[in-house]
Amino acid sequence: MKLLKFLVLAIAIALPALGAAAKDTLSIGITQFPSTFHPNIDSMLAKSYILGMTRRPLTMHSAAWNLGCMLCETLPTLENGQAKLETTPDGKRGIGVTYRLRQDAKWGDGMPLSSRDVVFTWRAGRHALSGFSGLEFYRRVYKIDAIDEKTFTLHYDKVFFDYNSISGFDILPAHLEEKVFDANPAEYKNRTLYVTDVTNKGLYFGPYLITEVSPGAHVVLRPNPSWWGKKPYFKQIVVRVIGNTAALESNLLSGSIDMISGDLGITIDQALAFDKRHGSKFNITYKPGLIYEHIDLNLDNPVLKDRRVRQALIHAIDREAISKQLFEGRQPVAHTNINPLDWIYTTDIPIYGFDPKKAARLLDAAGWSVKRRGFRHNKAGDKLSFEIMTTAGNRTRELVEQVLQSQWKQAGIDVRIRNQPARVFFGQTVTHRKFSSFAMFAWISAPESVPRSTLHSKHIPAKSNNWGGQNYTGFKNAEMDSLIERIEVELDRDKRQQLWHRFQRIYAGELPVIPLYFRANAYILPKWLSGVTPTGHLGTTTLWVEDWKSR
Repeated sequence: MKLLKFLVLAIAIALPALGAAAKDTLSIGITQFPSTFHPNIDSMLAKSYILGMTRRPLTMHSAAWNLGCMLCETLPTLENGQAKLETTPDGKRGIGVTYRLRQDAKWGDGMPLSSRDVVFTWRAGRHALSGFSGLEFYRRVYKIDAIDEKTFTLHYDKVFFDYNSISGFDILPAHLEEKVFDANPAEYKNRTLYVTDVTNKGLYFGPYLITEVSPGAHVVLRPNPSWWGKKPYFKQIVVRVIGNTAALESNLLSGSIDMISGDLGITIDQALAFDKRHGSKFNITYKPGLIYEHIDLNLDNPVLKDRRVRQALIHAIDREAISKQLFEGRQPVAHTNINPLDWIYTTDIPIYGFDPKKAARLLDAAGWSVKRRGFRHNKAGDKLSFEIMTTAGNRTRELVEQVLQSQWKQAGIDVRIRNQPARVFFGQTVTHRKFSSFAMFAWISAPESVPRSTLHSKHIPAKSNNWGGQNYTGFKNAEMDSLIERIEVELDRDKRQQLWHRFQRIYAGELPVIPLYFRANAYILPKWLSGVTPTGHLGTTTLWVEDWKSR
């Protein structure tokens, strides 16, 4: 009897303890801190990841890569009549696409999301000095009709194959931002409330609001009382920024964080090693996707203007060995920016294998034939020397840099490493094209994403456009410009595929960048967490954060 009473008492004590242990706070570790929280200025994955909990795009591809509505009610199509072919004012064929915002959508301060917000965002994005990314969208939409408070029509100057995909058009609160913008458009990127008043709840409309920001350290998010969708489970989410990926792993093991985001967490080699040591304690998922690790080459550098030098640089490195030895083959070598997972991929392109002899011949032909103390020089005595930069603290990138530096040294090419914190690297160095030679980072895209912003000659960042473009290499190629423009308006899938194949041949032949590999992201999650679904594209997992919960 005494034993029975003891067991009953033990159970009575244990049950409240179990309930008290239920998690209502989630702590996430990522490696970078955003350079700004403005959704339309500076392309940075860290920002997208955090804002994914506070905002919703109008449209987005699902985890199954199907395009659908998030902030709109119905995806417009020619078939359902919400998209209609029309004639532009200059007599060309255009298209009008009508969206209706969700009736219940409102900003965190209670103000309804409206067509006014849409029109203001478009007007700001069209301004030459706004500093917005994705400039082409604002150029191609020549007019917006605000039909009513929730309905608007975008009028495009051409008929684009992806006319109803506007995932990158992030709506701003006109009632807060319009006065700031109109006061001084050139200074808007520094004076926006997303910089000066980040915790203003009227800036957001997702399941969570940003309630605390410690620059470079952490961001705290709490549920948004004005959120119209499924109630989020967690009462608080803390995103901790730990720039060193080794320290990120240590913080997970110590319990300082609950999970490591695959969107922006530890690298695949670390994850593989971690899996072997601690895999039984966590749920670890490897998600391949449209994440392209590469090296942007500054084509204003007179040495890099010579295509033979660019070809020699890629022939002098063993990318297959890097993939096998560092990543166990989970991150395949990239030959262009198009992933084999995408239907537009082709193998009918120039392939650059590891070929030191060919690299040597190319460098000789380019005039770098004099060898002194192990390095190549030209006849004027200049050493063949470059500088490579990436995000400091990313262990894999730093390791890859060292491998590349060693391999290039074998070819007589001097490469010096100079890394920076991600906020500086992306906020200034890359976006203002301040890197002298090489900038190593990744692009993430949607399926069949047209890289106009990164490759078209009209999108080279400059002071004149307030550094608004993303063609950081300074690549200029008339045929590439023409192909990008033709791909965008080709509605026939088979014809568009042939254009894409030509695009990839030019990309591989001209080498504005050095392709490295396609990344697979490792998501390291606690066993008690459910609902996190990796997508493999630019739609971060946080866009579905309301589905996350403690089991």
